[in-house]
Amino acid sequence: MPYSQFLQTAIQAARAGEEIIRHYYRGDIGVRLKEDRTPVTVADIETEKAIKTILQTAYPEHGFYGEETGRNRTDAEYVWLVDPIDGTKSFVRQYPFFSTQIALLKGERFIVGVSNAPLFGELAYAEAGGGACLNDQPLRVSAIQELSAATLSFGNIKTLAAGRNWPALAALIGQLNRTRGYGDFYHYHLLAAGKIEIVIESDINILDVAALSLLIQEAGGRVTDLQGRPLNLESTTILASNGLLHDTVLALLNR
Repeated sequence: MPYSQFLQTAIQAARAGEEIIRHYYRGDIGVRLKEDRTPVTVADIETEKAIKTILQTAYPEHGFYGEETGRNRTDAEYVWLVDPIDGTKSFVRQYPFFSTQIALLKGERFIVGVSNAPLFGELAYAEAGGGACLNDQPLRVSAIQELSAATLSFGNIKTLAAGRNWPALAALIGQLNRTRGYGDFYHYHLLAAGKIEIVIESDINILDVAALSLLIQEAGGRVTDLQGRPLNLESTTILASNGLLHDTVLALLNR
């Protein structure tokens, strides 16, 4: 797919962040807990600063919403959303299920998304109307239309189990071919590549999934929250699918 200037800049920023992540991985990362009891490291902070510098130098008029540095001019026409290390707990415990997430929001629509998992060796990206790629190979969701042939991957099962959808989710599981809990960026990459069909997560931050939601949509899939609403900056749940099963899953979850 051809790269727009927006996408080129986002990939450049992700690669700059990758250099910092590789430097700190398995090193002294200075872990501390934020107010919500989630960990943050010097790698998170320095990675976001490097990404922010590149994005704001290229587009000083754009807004910015970062996991570590917060919101700045989010009422601008264009707003960059950045999670420098989505999966900090994995990073801290030194296994490679973490990624850098960069998305560009125009109005209410995500138009660029980059998901870079450097220690996993996967760089995925998408642009509205331009398709989606993983390591420069085009992505396409599966054509599976029956729940009995579908695979579902969960994220944040603890909060799902405490929510109102849990009994309906249990009923859904009974109709599926397979369930797994790949988590974080990885199950979205699998979904976009046609290797699984459904992802359900709760207790999310939009920074975790903004880029990934565009990746799924540009690969031919569909993304909403668990009530079927479009994602926005305040969304806390997500249902991503190959599109063919989306309405069926929504109906089962909300009956």
